[in-house]
Parts: sequence; C-alpha cells; structure tokens
Amino acid sequence: MFIKSTLIMAFMAVAVAGFTLATKDHDSPEDKIKLAKSARLEPQTVLAADNSSAGGSSGQPVDLQALADHIQATAPSAVLSDTPPKSANTTAADSIAQASPQQAQPQSMQPPSPQQSNPAQAADNQPKVDESALRYFASRGDKARLQAEISRLQTLYPNWTPPADPLAIPQNSDKQLEAMWQLYSEGRYAEVRKAIADRQGAESGWQPPADLLERLDIAEARTRLGNASDLKQYQTVIDIGARTPSLLTCSDIDVLWRVAEAFISTDRAARGQDAYKYILKTCTNPQERLATIQKAAALLPYQPMQDLLSLEKPDGNGGREFDSIRIDLARRFVAQGNDDPKLTISQDYLSQVERVARSQGLASDDSLLGWYYLRRSNYADAEQWFKAAHEKEDSATISQGLALVLIADRKPQEAEDAMYKWRNESKDAMATYLAATANLMALQPPANLSEDVLGRIAAEVVKQKYVPTAQQLGWFARSMNQPQAAARWFETALRWKPDDEPSAYGLAITRNQLNDRVGVAEVQRLWAGRSQRIAVLGEPAPRTPVSEPLPSPNQAGQPAPQTLPLTTSQQGGQQPAPPMASQAAPQPQVTQPYVNAQIPVQRVAPARRAPSPNYAEPETRNRVATRSARQPAGCNTTVNAQLLTPASALSRGWCLMNLNRPMEAVEAFGVALNNADSKSREEAAYGQSLAYLRAGLANNAAVAATKAPMNHQRAAELQVAILADRALSAFEGKRYHETLLYLDQRAQLQQERVDLMVLRGYCYLNLKMYDDAERIFTAVAATGSRDGSRGLRDLQLALHPQPGDY
Repeated sequence: MFIKSTLIMAFMAVAVAGFTLATKDHDSPEDKIKLAKSARLEPQTVLAADNSSAGGSSGQPVDLQALADHIQATAPSAVLSDTPPKSANTTAADSIAQASPQQAQPQSMQPPSPQQSNPAQAADNQPKVDESALRYFASRGDKARLQAEISRLQTLYPNWTPPADPLAIPQNSDKQLEAMWQLYSEGRYAEVRKAIADRQGAESGWQPPADLLERLDIAEARTRLGNASDLKQYQTVIDIGARTPSLLTCSDIDVLWRVAEAFISTDRAARGQDAYKYILKTCTNPQERLATIQKAAALLPYQPMQDLLSLEKPDGNGGREFDSIRIDLARRFVAQGNDDPKLTISQDYLSQVERVARSQGLASDDSLLGWYYLRRSNYADAEQWFKAAHEKEDSATISQGLALVLIADRKPQEAEDAMYKWRNESKDAMATYLAATANLMALQPPANLSEDVLGRIAAEVVKQKYVPTAQQLGWFARSMNQPQAAARWFETALRWKPDDEPSAYGLAITRNQLNDRVGVAEVQRLWAGRSQRIAVLGEPAPRTPVSEPLPSPNQAGQPAPQTLPLTTSQQGGQQPAPPMASQAAPQPQVTQPYVNAQIPVQRVAPARRAPSPNYAEPETRNRVATRSARQPAGCNTTVNAQLLTPASALSRGWCLMNLNRPMEAVEAFGVALNNADSKSREEAAYGQSLAYLRAGLANNAAVAATKAPMNHQRAAELQVAILADRALSAFEGKRYHETLLYLDQRAQLQQERVDLMVLRGYCYLNLKMYDDAERIFTAVAATGSRDGSRGLRDLQLALHPQPGDY
C-alpha cells in the first residue's frame, strides 16, 4: 500500500504534522476599547464536501512529484500517522522512491508481507483495479462522481490508465452488489453496512469488494470529521484526519479547510498555516484557492497572511488571482492594526482603503482609518477621517472615536457635545463621555458653558459617581468665586473616593477661604502624614493646585483617550461662563441651574438708570478714582504701549483709566503683566480687569483676573462687579432666569444693594412669579425707595390689566 503510505507521509508532514511541533503562534488580542468595526470577509464560493461521492468535491489529483519536492524542502520531524516513521532521517520522498506499486492495498485490509509478494505481479505494470464504480457512475450520467472516482484511482494507482469508455466496462451482474453501490451513492452508509452484514450472514464466504469497503470507510470518516468540526470538537477533527490521510487531498478541499481551522483553534496556528500553504502550492482550482485565502484571512493574523499571499499566481488576464478580494483584505488588515497599535500595516493596504474611502464614500471606511491613526497618536489624520465619517453617519462608535481625538487635541467641549447623545450606548461610550467632561471642566481659562451643558454634566457625574469630573467641578466653582459650591463638590468627590488627595486639598483651601477653621482642622487631621500641602496649610495664599491626570476610558476593546494635565487657579474670576448655581452639588443630588424657558415677557421694566459701558460697583469705581488720582497726568498723547517698560506701562495704564480711555489702558496693563515683580503683576492684572469692566466687557475682565494671583479682597471685589454687570446684561437680553442666577451668586459674596433688589423684583414679575415679586417690591418700598413703590404698581397692572394700559 505504498501510495497510501506516500500520502500519509506527504501531506501529513506538511499539513498535520505538529503534535511534537505544536506552538502558540500569537497571543489573543486584548479586550479593549474596540471602540473599530472589523471588516468581514465571506468566501465567494462555498465548496462543501460531497459526502456521497467517492472522492468528495470534484478536484484535481495530487501531483505526487511536486508534493514530494515540497516534503523534501520542509523535512518535518514528526508526522500525524497511526504508525511512526521508520526513522527520524527518513523522508516521505524516500518512501516514495522505495515503495512498490504492488503494496497498495485497501485501508481495511492488512498489507501483505514481503514473503507473500508474487514476483510475477511485481513485473506487471498494470495493476488490477476494481473499475465497477466507474461503470456505475457513468451509467447514471453522474459526471462529477465519475471524475472524482477517476482522480481517486489515479492517486492510488499511478500506472493505471482510465478506460476511454467507462460504459464498455462489463456490467456487474451482481444485483445485490449493485444495490449496495446505490445506497452508497445516496449517502446511506449505515444501510450499506447492514446490507453487507446481511449478505455475509446469508452467503457463507462472501466478501464485499475491497474498493467498496475502503470507500465506505473514507465516506464515514469524512462525515464524522465534518460533524466534529461543526461541533467545534477540533481535536477530534485532527485525530480523524491523522487516521484517514486519504481525505487530505485537493479532491476533498473542505476537509483540508476544516483541519486547518482545527489546528488554528487549538493554538497551533503554524500547522494551520501549513495546511493553507499546501492548498496554495498544490491545488489548482481557482475558486478553491480564492476561498482558501478568504478562510485563512478570517483566522490568521496579519503576518502569516502575507506569507500565504506571496503564493498568489497571475490570473492570465494581466492581473493577480486574488484581485477580486484585494480591498476586503486591506480592510481586514487595517482593522487588525486597530486592535494592535504595535502592528505596522503596509502603506499599500492603507492607500487602498483611503482610495476606496474617497471613491465609495462609506462611513465605515472613514471610521476604520480614523481608528488606525488614533491608535498611533496621529491625531491630525485621525480627526480628518473621523469627521468625514461623522458627517456621513452619526453612530456611537464613530462619535466615540471622534471624541477621543478631540480630547487628545484639547477640544473637550466638542467631545462632550459629540458623545452626550451616545453616552448610554455602552460602558466604553460612557467612559469616553466622562473623560470629556473632566477635561472640559479642567480647561484654563474655563470654557464658556451654557446652563444646559453644565446641568447635564453635573447630573451625569452624580449618576455615575465619577470622581475626576466632580473634583474638576470643585475647581471650576472656585474659579468662579463660588466657594460654597466648590466645597460641596469636593465633599461629594471625597464621599465617592475618600483617598482622593486633590479633592481633600481643594476642600481644605476652600474651607480656609470661608474662614471655616474647624473644617480645615478636620481635613488636616484626616490627612495627617499623607499630604504635606494639606498639613502646612495656613492663611489663604495664591497657589496653583495640580490635579491627578484624568483616568482614561480604557474599557474592553476600546482605545484610551489622551488625557490632559489639569491645573486650575484658586483666585479670581476667569473665562466668562454662565456659572453653576450655588447649590450645584448638595447631598450629592444636583439642583439644576435655571433653564431659559420661552416665557412671554411682560412689558414692564425697573426704573433704573440706563446701563453704562463703564458701569461698575461703587467700591470699585471709588478705588479706580483713588488709584488714578495718584498717577501722573502724562498720557494725553498716543503712545505704543509695546515700547514701554513694564513699570512705565503700569503707570500709563492708571493714567488712561483716569482719562476714561479703558481700551488703551487694557493694552498698557497687558505690557505691565511682563513685570518680574509679583506685586506689580498683580496690580497690572487688577487694572486690566477694571479697564475691561469700564469698557463693558465683563467676560474679558474675568479672564484678565486670572493672569496673576490676587489677594482675596481684590478677587472678591472684581467678582462682585463682574456678576453685577452680567446680571444687568442678562436682564437687558430678557434672560430673566440667568439674571437671577448671577444675582444669587453675587448675594453670596456681598449683601444685595437696593437697585439690584429692584432688578430681582422685575425678574420675578416678568417670570410671573408674582408672590416673590411682591415680597421684593414691598421690602424695597419699606426703605423709602420710589422704585419699590413703582414696582408694586407695575405688579398690580400685571395682575389686573386695564384697557389702554399698554
């Protein structure tokens, strides 16, 4: 049975060798932010094994010489066989050269010993072959099975020549045997076994043809192997393949695919790769070769696939045989690059995906490239592709990728906006959204956020108990000079994470600012020996606390965002922003800021002076006048402030304020900020803030106040003036809820003046909060203010309008 032995040695040495060589070729990918959709490849042609045929699906016979050459080149050290090789140095090619054709015997029978060999038969070059199956399939017109049987017999008997007319083969006169062949052809193998047993019981000494038994064994083995593969019993697949090597040929391509998959699924990827290589080096059917690459691509990593693709052949039309799936392969390889940032994908594949992304306009291709570049910190290209994908399709995955890029590019406000609607899609999506909020609240100067955005951030932070953003909300409140709200946020963060030192430090300095000595002592006691800066905390002094880096949303399959170092100033007002309500984080439930509802506005207004661009609190205006009076009056001419020294620019700034030329003063104070002396820099920042206030630019004044540390008195004074100016501007814009917000925040810092109480009363009146309006106007009228009495009259008109009043 030399041919069978040759097949065992030949293919199994390549495709199924490896019980002694089995290695794990690659680690499984990490469970991360996968946050990229993997491209799918489905074989264009599914070639299932034909369980009812002798040789399986119609394929080409194995080229034994080519196979022997291949084995000689690979020279494996072990084979999968029921019996071990003769010696470690004996190759399959040697077995082919030494074997005798007359040794080929049916698999179910023992091979004869050398003593039983007939010398006359050895000289006969035409072996006796059972050709009854050929006539059977030819008589029924089954060309596929006929060709498969010819291929099988040629493999078993290389010297055999198929008959020119199979129908000329003498017809089998054994009707019972014909019935057995009929059952076999229909795949009814159990019934064939029963028919054989019944006849042997009825006819003593009758033996079925060896060809029938061998074909029956192979067909049953093929069925068992296919069932084991479907049930993912991969070791059974390998065992059956080792015991039935005649299945492992190009004529049974589906069996080869299943054996390759079994090796890969049992951490022997190199053996599976060998099986695919055997197909590509030996088998010639174009559809089967194409399907082999597709199946391999679904199971093998990038580098082994490059080895398989190197076996590609020309298609005869000026192209290559795998051109039809080239783009799909490129997509798959780029997706593998998304999973492993250390994997370098050939630029050729990237260029192919980029070309098809631009030509076909699929958001999935744009997203694929975005993830690839994001994983390699190429944020410019990543942002370009994610934005292109987002314009075509607003999905959770695309928005998440875009948000991660924006966070890394220091654009957390855009990231928060992109992820808010998708935050609940997955854990990764929520982690990305929360990272965006923490980075957003840590911006310096603070971002200009609307009430709605602040409210939804606060609500989500409390719901998720997310410490980094809670801590940053505390620093944000401090920057807006809202120490009570800041203390509540720091306390909330510490309830969720008691060992969060930055929050403890923030709470300590905030309580110190509020003169809560007992509270400061409590924080110092709890953190004794764990934080030097908390231990040495004394009187309020300008500091710049630095928080921990933000944690990244590094969940299953998803990429981590680039977090930003977070710093914030403790003193002064900063970037203009509709600030949080002072009750932003009670217990830790959040009291939402007022919402600008569309409310019909009453045509009533407080009797007050028209707002002036240089309006400021009386204390501030007096301070400016006093400061200006001490300055020399040598600033009547126009001078380029950039040419002055910092000291001269500071003097000129105050002089310009005295002449009511605030915008020129802004420029002069800006130059003075370059002074190396800390007190001079504080003076310049203070002066520039006052200049902006006089120009009616409260937002700019808030930013200027952060340019140098200021003492508590000046910071509070500026904040009071800024909040009052914002309240007036909001009222003039008929944003009454916002006006009340600013008035509430100012009232925490300083007792409300009568004119601002009137403003509050008219806000209540326009919002139809008549009881509150009456309470305010009555209190103002009790002071003797005519504005209070006028407010009460306007209230009565609103409650009981008369014809002709408007």
